[in-house]
Amino acid sequence: MNRKSRVMTLVLLAAIGLGATYLVQHLNAPQIAAEQRLIDSRKLLDVLPAEAYDNQPLEHPLTLADIALSHSALTGGYRATRGSQTVAVLLRSQTQGYAGVIELLIAIDANGKLLGVKTLRQNETPALGGPIGDWPNTWLAAFSGKSSSEPADAAWALKKDQGQFDQMAGATITSRAAINAIHDALRYFDDHRIALLGSGT
Repeated sequence: MNRKSRVMTLVLLAAIGLGATYLVQHLNAPQIAAEQRLIDSRKLLDVLPAEAYDNQPLEHPLTLADIALSHSALTGGYRATRGSQTVAVLLRSQTQGYAGVIELLIAIDANGKLLGVKTLRQNETPALGGPIGDWPNTWLAAFSGKSSSEPADAAWALKKDQGQFDQMAGATITSRAAINAIHDALRYFDDHRIALLGSGT
């Protein structure tokens, strides 16, 4: 076999290898994408117990009205269901922290009680407000079980502002922003309960 034939054989083998690799990737792409979506979904939705719902909330976004709230703005919403029953509504909220925008995912059950809060994005000072981005988050977990009226409006504030809640150490502005955004979301749920829950209440 002369040199030209060897080169052609190598080129042909390389082309076959590349083609086979592409074909395998192409055939497996939908399954890989579906698995990645499931991982991303689970990561985002870990404010809810996995056994609490059986739909894919992120694939059925809600249409929200009046999204500019007192201290925050809503950027999206999802409905978690089990069977035909709505078990939770998830609201994506943006508020201004100390160093930039804080984005929260706020889970509320069908009775208007807070199930959990997770920080999706933040740029707070690492040693001060930055821990709001930790997961799980002890400080955010303290809001679970609260509703728009429990505690009363005046108590939805830091203790230093005559409210009910402790602040994250050294992070007054970050703490205030999160408290106000969570309270905004709970009030929004109450004001739009029928539309958010849909027919499966």
